[in-house]
Amino acid sequence: MNKKDAVKIIEKMKLQYPDATCSLDFKTPFEIVVAVMLSAQCTDERVNKTTPRLFSRCPTIEDYLSIPIEELEEIIHPCGFYKNKAKNIKLCSKQVHERFNDVVPSNMEDLMSLAGVGRKSANVILLEAFGIAQGIAVDTHVKRISTLMGLSKEKEPEKIEKDLINLFPKKYFKDINHTFIWHGRNTCISRHPKCDNCCVKDFCKFYKKIGR
Repeated sequence: MNKKDAVKIIEKMKLQYPDATCSLDFKTPFEIVVAVMLSAQCTDERVNKTTPRLFSRCPTIEDYLSIPIEELEEIIHPCGFYKNKAKNIKLCSKQVHERFNDVVPSNMEDLMSLAGVGRKSANVILLEAFGIAQGIAVDTHVKRISTLMGLSKEKEPEKIEKDLINLFPKKYFKDINHTFIWHGRNTCISRHPKCDNCCVKDFCKFYKKIGR
């Protein structure tokens, strides 16, 4: 895949998904931190059904510090892995309170120092909370599309991100974060990709391989 074709791909995806945005509901930077934690191994739809009660119960960092962990676990139970997620949310709120004066940091290094926040999550938080498209959040959709289209031969998310960063101009990072996910949910579906309806099939290594 060359850079010229890569730009054509993202431009076509932008036309196909003009309304592509983050699917998680939130109003504050810490709410997106929590929502991203809850989205691990869980659908955004389920997260959005769970967070209204949580955000109403905990409108401030101090509320997350004071809420009994048993109550927090009960609220987020539908999102799965609730014990570990509750533990991370409590510790993360403590870290933001004590180290950053209740202000979610707006840089990669500090975000990744928080409990439950890895590079993928930090990329999402930076983009959605602060409008900073520093990198590309490689989730299951981005990983699948990158592999099938021949954008990367790597398997580890950070290495895939590096390939994408080297391939696409930085001005497109925001678009990749949104359109790739929408494309993965609507067209390049796991196990049953809708190849004939794909807007970028002419550039896809997988499509060419299956001989359609």
